[in-house]
Amino acid sequence: MSRGPKFLKPDDESFASERDAAPSDDHVTSFVFNAHQSLALAAQRERLPIRQYRDQILYCLENYQTLVLVGETGSGKSTQVPQYLYEFGWHSKGLIGITEPRRISAITLADRVASERGELCGETVGVAIRFIAKCDPDQTKIKYMTEGILLREMLADPLLTQYAVIMIDEAHERSTLTDTALGLLKKIARKRPQLKIIVSSATVDAELFRDFFNLKPARSTQPDTAVILTVEGRMYPQEVFYLREPCPDYVKETVATVMKIHRTEPKGDVLAFLTGQEEVLRALDLLCEHQEAAGREDMLILPMYGTLSNTDQLKVFFGPPKGVRKVVLATNIAETSVTIPGIVYVIDCGFVKLKWYSADSTTDSLVVVPLSKAAAEQRAGRAGRIRSGKVYRLYTEAEWKKLPEHTPPEMRRSDLCSTVLYLKALGIDNILRFTFPSAPPAKNLLACLETLYALEALNADGTLTSPVGYFLAEMAIPPMMAKMLYKAGEMGCSEEILVIIAMLQVQSVFSKPAGGQAAIRGRIAKRNFEVAEGDLVTLLNVYCAFVESGRTKEFCGRNFLIYRNLKRAHEIKTQLTASLERELNIPLLSCGGNVETLCRCIVAGFFPYAAYLHHSGVYRTVRGNTELSIHPLSALYTEQQPQWVVFCELIHTTKLFMKDITVIQQSWLPEIAPHYYHKVTVRDQH
Repeated sequence: MSRGPKFLKPDDESFASERDAAPSDDHVTSFVFNAHQSLALAAQRERLPIRQYRDQILYCLENYQTLVLVGETGSGKSTQVPQYLYEFGWHSKGLIGITEPRRISAITLADRVASERGELCGETVGVAIRFIAKCDPDQTKIKYMTEGILLREMLADPLLTQYAVIMIDEAHERSTLTDTALGLLKKIARKRPQLKIIVSSATVDAELFRDFFNLKPARSTQPDTAVILTVEGRMYPQEVFYLREPCPDYVKETVATVMKIHRTEPKGDVLAFLTGQEEVLRALDLLCEHQEAAGREDMLILPMYGTLSNTDQLKVFFGPPKGVRKVVLATNIAETSVTIPGIVYVIDCGFVKLKWYSADSTTDSLVVVPLSKAAAEQRAGRAGRIRSGKVYRLYTEAEWKKLPEHTPPEMRRSDLCSTVLYLKALGIDNILRFTFPSAPPAKNLLACLETLYALEALNADGTLTSPVGYFLAEMAIPPMMAKMLYKAGEMGCSEEILVIIAMLQVQSVFSKPAGGQAAIRGRIAKRNFEVAEGDLVTLLNVYCAFVESGRTKEFCGRNFLIYRNLKRAHEIKTQLTASLERELNIPLLSCGGNVETLCRCIVAGFFPYAAYLHHSGVYRTVRGNTELSIHPLSALYTEQQPQWVVFCELIHTTKLFMKDITVIQQSWLPEIAPHYYHKVTVRDQH
């Protein structure tokens, strides 16, 4: 069979540059390994594990309203189930909608299904993500989209009347958007019994999803409305080993365990779980040192994390040379996102990195916490794919018994401002009584209601204000950015604020050469754009210079900028501009280089995230008194520390770092947000 050349689609390049909602790029990937790449598309479809379950899937959907479909990553759930429904004629009843947690996943899956059908994306198979859509109103019957897009569609059509089937893919990730969509779909299911819902998951949360969607009243003789179908991969038994004593450093213990397995166990590949990219690279260096000291090349040591390039991610799927053992050092990306063949031994460090929301400081941070029993079992399951395996847990059996049963879903540990705004816009006023799959803590809900009240999106009764509240709910950007954009119309700097918002939607525009002279030149090039007012005005400088140069790759190459990220930012800015002019009635005005106006407008949106330089030499938040530091990549890191700043987000690594900082004056806070800040004297406090 002749095979045509494989080209990287331009869309993949562009959309991969956009920031995703996931807490850390270490833990997610858009990468899917295809073991049958060399076969024709029809033959590849027949080889997928889900193929033999086609009739059972269709039977379950005929007889139940909700199907919870459990199957390993790579079993074909995302690409084949929509096609089975189309072939069986479900498209005649309405659209077949599939939601994905990430933009790049929606794009690549839509392209894949279109290729299998011999079409271009945008015909029978369409895709819709934030700021862009490839759908034909007459032709499109299978529609891939992000969860955010489905939620936006509910604003216009609360009962999703144009859809016959909704499939929530990768539901095990339990993001805030996933849980919001599941909660709303349950309400819709009661009103529209003919709507079929498929919840696709790679883990053991199946009973939770089934019970949540089972609309049968308690102690009723009515039949169940939800059912579980498992696409089984063959599983072999595993032996589990625990430490006798707790270890002080799990990275070093991981390396020692790898070396012990390599010396004493028969052939078979090793998969070691660590919490983040830094730990993976540290363990990689230690193992390479061991190998060099031994003078043998009998281990192939490979890292695996989300920000790794596709080429490097691909390496973990291929078998090692004869007589060489493959050792994969991975974040929890290898728990559910990808399945690596050949693994016999699994090392579990016992920890995981999660995004955690503090209601006191109203900020998110990344923290390392003990993992749950469900996650530990999921990790252990990687060892029993090809033969019986062994699992080495780097904690004691007593500690295992103390672990929580399940990892708290994102809904219980994240900022809920966007979720509450959205539900309010749908007319759901009593947020506390809304049926989430896992209800968020009341403390978090209260903090987000306070923030929205401070942003003037809610009034004292908790209902959406007009026009501010409806404007913030309408915009597909975080509420603080939306408030900044709303005020920009009044302050006469909406052109510049649009650019800043577009630049905040993409990953870093500055390339970071690995070392040597290139790294020094890259740092000098970045200094040319940096300004004393902070990171957001620096980003504005970069964009303006990029546009003035004709948006060329040559300009980006000379100035150590990433072309695809700037190109994507330009597209987002264009799309936001069009929506402002067409729908939202915000005038497009430029402040003509008046930086003070710009900084005041940034304060109008991000005033809750203000910090001041404490006399001890660290920054403290005005609200909550939390200690903060300037991020090393900030334009202000090497400058004299300003007295007052606002920031856009926090990152918790060795300490709490502020990112995307703007220098402000103290007097602006009570002037611009008098309802939130007021000056008090020492006498007042006493």
